[in-house]
Amino acid sequence: MVGQTRNKLRGAASEPSHSLRSTQSRRRRRATGTGERELEEEPKKEVKRPELPLRTRRRNLPGGARNYSPRRIRNLKTQNCVPVEMVTRPDFLNGRFPFLSSLLEQLWDKAQLLQRRQVSGRGAIGIAAFVAILHWVHLVRLFENDRHFSHLSALEREMTFRTEMGLYYSYFKTIVEAPSFLQGLWMIMNDRLTEYPLVINTVKRFHLYPEVIMAFCYRTFVGIMNLFGLETKTCWNVTRIEPLNEVQSCEGLGDPACFYVGVIFILNGIMMGLFFMYGAYLSGTQLGGIITVVCYFFNHGEATRVMWTPPLRESFSYPFLVLQMYVLTVILRTTNNSRRHFIALCLSNVAFMLPWQFAQFILFTQIASLFPMYIVGYIEPNKFQKIIHANMISVFLCFVFMFGNPMYLSSYYSSSLVITLVIILKRNKIQRFGVSELHFWVIQGSAWFFGTIILKFLTSKILGVSDHIRLSDLIAARILRYTDFDTLIYTCAPEFDFMEKATPVRYLKTLLLPTVVVITYFIFKKAIRDIRCVLCANTYLRKQLLEHGEIIFHTLQLFAFTPLAILIMRLKLFLTPHMCVMASLICSRRLFGWLFFRVRFMPLILSLVSIMSIQGYANLYNQWSIIGEFNNLPQEELIQWIKYNTRPDAVFAGAMPTMASVKLSTLHPIVNHPHYEDADLRARTKIVYSAYSRKSAKEVRDKLVELHVNYYILEEAWCVVRTKPGCSMLEIWDVEDPSNSANPPLCSILLKDARPYFTTVFQNSNLYRIYHASFTPMNKIILQIRSLKMTTKELSACR
Repeated sequence: MVGQTRNKLRGAASEPSHSLRSTQSRRRRRATGTGERELEEEPKKEVKRPELPLRTRRRNLPGGARNYSPRRIRNLKTQNCVPVEMVTRPDFLNGRFPFLSSLLEQLWDKAQLLQRRQVSGRGAIGIAAFVAILHWVHLVRLFENDRHFSHLSALEREMTFRTEMGLYYSYFKTIVEAPSFLQGLWMIMNDRLTEYPLVINTVKRFHLYPEVIMAFCYRTFVGIMNLFGLETKTCWNVTRIEPLNEVQSCEGLGDPACFYVGVIFILNGIMMGLFFMYGAYLSGTQLGGIITVVCYFFNHGEATRVMWTPPLRESFSYPFLVLQMYVLTVILRTTNNSRRHFIALCLSNVAFMLPWQFAQFILFTQIASLFPMYIVGYIEPNKFQKIIHANMISVFLCFVFMFGNPMYLSSYYSSSLVITLVIILKRNKIQRFGVSELHFWVIQGSAWFFGTIILKFLTSKILGVSDHIRLSDLIAARILRYTDFDTLIYTCAPEFDFMEKATPVRYLKTLLLPTVVVITYFIFKKAIRDIRCVLCANTYLRKQLLEHGEIIFHTLQLFAFTPLAILIMRLKLFLTPHMCVMASLICSRRLFGWLFFRVRFMPLILSLVSIMSIQGYANLYNQWSIIGEFNNLPQEELIQWIKYNTRPDAVFAGAMPTMASVKLSTLHPIVNHPHYEDADLRARTKIVYSAYSRKSAKEVRDKLVELHVNYYILEEAWCVVRTKPGCSMLEIWDVEDPSNSANPPLCSILLKDARPYFTTVFQNSNLYRIYHASFTPMNKIILQIRSLKMTTKELSACR
C-alpha cells in the first residue's frame, strides 16, 4: 500500500502541475507503531514553468507590499507552503503524545482549510446553520434561566412583558383571541382602549406588522394542528409558595406567549447565521466569519438584549439590518450588479423600517457614510444612483404600508435621499465651472449637509410632524444639554443614558476594541493614500478605489455608530455587532496580505482567539449563572382586583409601565401608555404624572376628569425613586413647573389622606394605591359637555 502511494506521488511530481505540492521537494513520513517517524526524501523533479508575464505598474500598499500579478501571487503562495507544512508537526508531541499530536494537526488543517475557503459552498451554509442553532439555544437558555418562563401562569407571563413590551404583546393577544383574524385586525386598527376615548390605528402608530404576521402564523398553525388532531401544548398545575395559590402553566407552540417568544428567538438565531455569512464575505474567508461569531458570543451582553426584552421593536428589526448591510456589501464589491441585488436591498430596507420608528435614522447614517465615498470615487455614480433609487422606493413602500404615516417623508433619511439624488444629477453641471477636485468635494458636501437639514425642516412643517420626538432630537438634547419634561423622561431612563464607563473596558478585555482599532488604523492609512492619489488626478489609481469600497463603507459606518452608542447606551445594539463584523477583516488577505507573507498567519489568529476566549468565556459564564424566577405578587393582586372589582369600561391612568400591564391583562381602557413618541400622548402623560408634582390636588383631579379617568393608580416608589441626580419625578417637575417649587409634594399629601378630591379604593404592600376621582354633580355635567364637544370634533375630523 505504501509503495503504491509513493509511485502515485512520483508520477504526479513528474508532470507539470499548478498544485502547491508539485513545486517543492517533499518529505513524507510513515507513522509506526512505536510513534517514531520514518522520513523519505523524494528525488527532486524539475518542472518546466511557464514564463512570467510582464510586471504591471506598481502601486504603494500598506507595509511596503507590492502589487503582484495573479501568476506572481500563486508563486508566492507556493513558496510559503514549505515552512507552514514543516511547522505543523511538533516533534515532542509526536514522540510522547501521539493522540494529542494527531488532534492538533487535524485542528490546524481545519483552520488552514477555513482560511483558504471562500464564502460559497455547502460548508459555509452548514456552519451558518450550526451557529444559528447555537445562538437560538443560547437565547432560550438565558431567557428560561432568568424567569423560569416555562412554569409561569398566563398572567405571570404577561406581567414579565413590562413597559412597551406589554403594549406590543397586547395587540398580538387581541388578534389571537378574536373570533377571526380579520376581525382581530379590525379591532387593533380601530382601537379605543389604548388612548381612551380616542380611536387610533395602532398598526400605523406602533409599527405592529410583526404582531400581525405572527398572529396570522399562530392562528394558521393552531388551526392546522387542530384539523389533524395534534396537541400543540402541554399543561400542568404549578404549586406556588404560600400565600400564592396554585396556577396552571402550559408549554409548547400552542401557547400564545411561548409561540411569540419562540419566533423572536428563531429570528435572532437566523441572524447569527447571517453574521457568519456576512463576516466571511467581507473578509473573503470562512475563518473571518467564525471570528465574527466568536466575537459576538464573547461580547454577547454588549451586543444584544433580546434575551431579556424579546418583544421590543429592535428584536424584530435589527436582523433585517444585518441582511441589508450584507446585501449592500455585495453591491459595493461586485462590479456588475444584477437587478435582484437592488431588489433585495429594497426589500430588506422595508423589513428593517416597518417594525421600528428609529430605523430611519440608522439608514440616514448609512447614506451619510456612502455619500463621501461617492464624492471621492469609491462608488461608481451609476451604481450609487441605483442604490439611492432602491432606498427611495423602500421609503415609498413603507409610507404606503403604514397608511400614509408622514414620519417616513419628514425624516432626515428621506430628505438626504432627495438631496443626494439632486447632487448626482447636477454633478456634471457643477464640474463645468472648472473648480479643483478638493473644492468640488467641499461644494458637494456642503450642499448635501445643509440641503438635508433645510429640506427636513420644510417637510416637517408642511406635513405637521415636527411635534414627534425622534432619535435625532434626543442626540441634540444630549449635545446641547437642553432639558425639559419630555427629554428628561427619556434621558433619565437607563437605556437612554450615556454609555457606561465599564463598556470600553469590557471591549478591551475581550480584545475586540484593540483588534478593531488596529484594523481601522490600516484602513484609514490606506484611505488617506487613496485620497492623495485622487487629488493628484492619477486615473489608474482612481480606478483601484472601486476594489476597496465596501471596506471604507464599514469603517465610516463604524465612525457613525460610535458617537451614537456613546451618547445613548441603547444604541450599543449597532456598535458592538458592527465591531464584530469589522474584526473579521483581521483575516482579509486584501487588507493584510502583505503581513501574511512575512509572518505565520495561523499562529497569530489562534493566539488572538485564545486570548479573547479567556474573558469571553468568563462573560458567557456570568450570563449562564443568572438564575431567577419571576414573581410580582403586588402587581398580580392589583390586576386581579381590577379584573373582578371594576366595570369593564372603567378608565385607568397611572405610570406608563403599569398602564401597559393593565391594558394587556385586564383589557380596561387607559389614557396613557409607554409609547412616548406622539405629542398628544406626551401631553396626556404630563397630566397623569402631575400627581407626582407640587400642584394642588384639586387641579390634578380636574385635569384627570377631563381625560375621563375613573381610577388613578399611584405607585409609592415613584414618589421617592431616583435613578440618578436630577431624575426623580419631583426634580423633573421642578424643572418643568418652577412656579410651584415652594409647595409640598402632592404625592406625600395623597399618601396621608387623599380626601376630599380622591377616594382610596385599593392598597397593598405600600406599593400600589388606586384612587377613585371624587367629584360633584356639577363636575359630571361639565364632563358630559366636554365629552360631547370631543365627540363632535372627532366626527368633523373623520368627515
